[in-house]
Amino acid sequence: MINKEIKNIEEAISGVDSGMTLMFGGFGLSGIPENAISALSKSTINKLTCISNNAGIDGFGLGLLLEKKQIKKMISSYVGENAEFERQMLSKELEVELIPQGTLAERCRAGGAGIPAFFTPAGYGTEVQQKKETRLFNGKPHILEKGLVADYAFVKAWRGDTAGNLIYKGTARNFNPLMAMAGRITVAEVEELVPAGELDPNQIHTPGIFVQRIIEGARFEKRIENKTTRKE
Repeated sequence: MINKEIKNIEEAISGVDSGMTLMFGGFGLSGIPENAISALSKSTINKLTCISNNAGIDGFGLGLLLEKKQIKKMISSYVGENAEFERQMLSKELEVELIPQGTLAERCRAGGAGIPAFFTPAGYGTEVQQKKETRLFNGKPHILEKGLVADYAFVKAWRGDTAGNLIYKGTARNFNPLMAMAGRITVAEVEELVPAGELDPNQIHTPGIFVQRIIEGARFEKRIENKTTRKE
């Protein structure tokens, strides 16, 4: 069985170049590949097209790449927690494609499954429709959406083995499994890396065939995207 474990995070981002399209798993700050994002922020790589449900927060997650203006275009669903994102979007420094969340998930899944395009009713009659092809199905209008793929997909899992098999935990099982399929090269960070054969095959969410590199990442402080409290 092929051993896909890599030595360090620098090797994880090896081959990533300016102008590429990258996918980043996660939802809010849950299940994001913190180590890969941090390594990319320390590089000179720029003009990236990033596909992610959201753009992190100021000073963390993809917010690090935004601060250094390494991102040329964001393809996202929700961007409300990042002031720098808002500033760059309104000043037209950053190109933004906002997509309904379910459509974004399906576009990633379709790309990973080799489906070039599909029809969905979501977004019909709104700005999302734009000049996209439309068709009627059962009397209901649908718009054509294209599958998404990326040069690299960076995902985060709870446990993984050296063959690249992954298990996600809780909310981290969001965009990660979909994007893991859609990257030409998929890099997985895991909280715990075990030898091949130690994971229960019935519990695996992403089979190792979709993963080219895997690393046990350094653990960051657990961050809260938007903390709210109430007075006693």
